[in-house]
Amino acid sequence: MSWFTPAPGTNTKNTHPVTKGAAWLVIAITVVSGFEGFYSKPYKDIVGVETVCYGATAADGVDFSKTYTKAECQQMLGKDLVKYDAQIQKCITPAAYAALPPHRHAALVSLDYNIGPGAFCKSSVVRDLNAGNIAAACKAFLLYDRAGGRVVQGLVNRRKAEEKLCEEND
Repeated sequence: MSWFTPAPGTNTKNTHPVTKGAAWLVIAITVVSGFEGFYSKPYKDIVGVETVCYGATAADGVDFSKTYTKAECQQMLGKDLVKYDAQIQKCITPAAYAALPPHRHAALVSLDYNIGPGAFCKSSVVRDLNAGNIAAACKAFLLYDRAGGRVVQGLVNRRKAEEKLCEEND
């Protein structure tokens, strides 16, 4: 069993809050780790932000003077995604948040983790989601494909994957 696989017998389609919560987190860990990649030592990302593990930055409270193990990075990512989930709850209406299927929930947390809560909360994704326009909210993911003012293919790929997740229904 890998570190992001639910325990045997876990029903990820269940609507029970604990299981539903586990489902979005499993999906988000898979998406974020796949796009961010694993780096045990700090490096500067495409726009010069110091980063480590699976995209953790100073905003996540990391210690850039150390080398992290994969297990430490995995644990950090899980905790960070839960923290970013709490941040999205501040800008998505309670009704819209409660209605999120796990795939859409994971896509939103992945976007927030990548663009930051300030940009996320001001985004057309949130505006459309809160207005009940799910299709427009999912399409709006594609607008966030730039870093340093230029389109980055890795972000284009990530946004397309997040858009697809956003559009899925359970």
